[in-house]
Amino acid sequence: MLAISTIHTPDLPAGAGSAPPALEALRARIAAELDAERLGLGLLVFIEIAIDRTSEDAFGQFRAAMIGIPEVQECHMVAGGFDYLLKVRVRDMAAYRQFLGDVLCQVPGIRETRSCAVVERVKEARAIDLAHLRGR
Repeated sequence: MLAISTIHTPDLPAGAGSAPPALEALRARIAAELDAERLGLGLLVFIEIAIDRTSEDAFGQFRAAMIGIPEVQECHMVAGGFDYLLKVRVRDMAAYRQFLGDVLCQVPGIRETRSCAVVERVKEARAIDLAHLRGR
């Protein structure tokens, strides 16, 4: 998904109406959904990352590094046996190997990585299904 524009409700011009309290955090987006495979990014890999220190400084440095890496589509801090979970898209396994050595392993503070290459996408939802909130 490629975000073209984002508007935060507090940034709307005066007179444009105000959002009800439940929608104050609503962001309007104009986006184009792109086919990663047609763009030559056919390999999807999830990477578990353990960092060598768990401090606010180390977290901040890692976050800053991830934001600057275009192959990293998503980065989540998680609880459990590792610290971060990355979603990475690259051309193929050779490109992934190059990404590991030339990009990811150059990020300071990474102690360990474990990779899971996706064989088949069973479900990949872009929208949030709220059916479970209505009691099916």
